[in-house]
Amino acid sequence: MATIAALAATFVAENYGGPKFLYALLIGVSLHFLSEHGRCQAGVEFAAKKLVRIGVALLGARIALADVNALGALGVAALAGAVVLTILFGLLLARLLRLPPLLGLISGGATGICGISAAMAISSTLPQTEENERYTLMTAIGVAVLSTTVMVLYPLLVQWAGWSVPMAGLFLGGSIHDVAQVVGAGNIISPEVAQAATLAKMLRVAMLVPVVLVLALLFRDQVAAFARAGGKVAHRPPLLPLFLLVFVALVVVNSLGWIPAQAQAAAGSASQWALVISIAALGVKTSFEKILALGWRPLALMVGETLFVALFMLLAVSLLAG
Repeated sequence: MATIAALAATFVAENYGGPKFLYALLIGVSLHFLSEHGRCQAGVEFAAKKLVRIGVALLGARIALADVNALGALGVAALAGAVVLTILFGLLLARLLRLPPLLGLISGGATGICGISAAMAISSTLPQTEENERYTLMTAIGVAVLSTTVMVLYPLLVQWAGWSVPMAGLFLGGSIHDVAQVVGAGNIISPEVAQAATLAKMLRVAMLVPVVLVLALLFRDQVAAFARAGGKVAHRPPLLPLFLLVFVALVVVNSLGWIPAQAQAAAGSASQWALVISIAALGVKTSFEKILALGWRPLALMVGETLFVALFMLLAVSLLAG
């Protein structure tokens, strides 16, 4: 069922435009009435919780350590700073808006790293509560809408500013949420800008490794306690989740040049499909009633995080270009 929703979303996106992740979410939400059906529960749970880890792990096949060197030390520092500071800003703004820190963490990570993929990877390291799922879905919807919006607006800013190709790519890759929208925004200007923006974006994706590792360590005891409370076997999760080990291994292997271009493309496609199916399943599990119950504050949180990372990268690019 989740796969059919993902196929429908992909068909609509490819033929009529728009973000397939958002379509998958909405189609999944429309099938919410099946979420508690006995024959659907196991598949929905597997797609929502397991496939996301497979999708994130396969992202490693698209990243090479040499790509980082091409950005230069200052560019790398700017992108890394954007990731860390956006997450911290998300936690701070969530507190100011009287929202749960968990929502600030998930939305800040999604905005700072790589959109929906990061939201779901971060969510997978936390206790799998209903609140966690609701916040992840809210973040996924907000990120999909905001990422598509800035994909159209930011190229206009870049062209008005007259930045060079490296600086334009650094800004677009450092401030737009999802990889697909980064590529789209770059291609609005030129193929060269799209390549530079994708390179910057891949470094942000690589930041998913240390962020998820730190969170897995911080929430290790809480995850075990949640399992214990649910009557499951009480044991600590491993220090390094398996999907994170696979991600790191693929980055290393790709850096050595052992993954051919065809295999990289296949891994990237498989990763996208796993994530789209997973987000469709997550939509099936959650209703709009639960989302609307959160109020206007989550939207304000994600808009604030989007503006923060954009202003930070705008400042960084202005300093580097000057």
